[in-house]
Amino acid sequence: MSDDAAPWLIVGLGNPGAEYAGNRHNVGFMVVDLLAERIRGKFKAHKARAQVVEGRVGPPGPANRRVVLAKPMSFMNLSGGPVTALRDFYKVPVDRIVAVHDELDIDYGTLRLKVGGGDNGHNGLKSMTKSLGPEYHRVRCGIGRPPGRMQVADFVLKDFSSTERKDLDWFVDRAADAVECLVTEGLERAQSAYNS
Repeated sequence: MSDDAAPWLIVGLGNPGAEYAGNRHNVGFMVVDLLAERIRGKFKAHKARAQVVEGRVGPPGPANRRVVLAKPMSFMNLSGGPVTALRDFYKVPVDRIVAVHDELDIDYGTLRLKVGGGDNGHNGLKSMTKSLGPEYHRVRCGIGRPPGRMQVADFVLKDFSSTERKDLDWFVDRAADAVECLVTEGLERAQSAYNS
């Protein structure tokens, strides 16, 4: 069981650098950017090769939670290193680690929350699982499958289409709400509110 003093570590998965900022693969970064905005925090460089913001989410009182928002500054397939270093630095139990990531097997705009499971070919999750084991939380942000014969790697490293961008703010906002709900009210409550 978690140590109540430990913060939650919310990790947005993505690739660093302006050229990747709008990619489907970077939806995790978009969600933690919004969470940082909500708690009026500014990302700062951390020695763990990550950008971090520390703050609190949730209403005042017992449901208020200490969080560390993080964006690994390694590339996606090396995310496990920075996340493990942050876990050790902040002394976060694995059941308080949340990965926010893109998910090919879910339709665009759909969210699914769970704990544990496979990596489904996602290199960021593969790297995290190798370092931490599989028992961390995931907020899976559906991006759908590539059209036609487009390769998965090409699809995830492309920006959201103009049609998708019409709903992107709403989608990112809803994913951020789901993360807050998970942290303050628990997985079951968040699943029943946000899993679609």
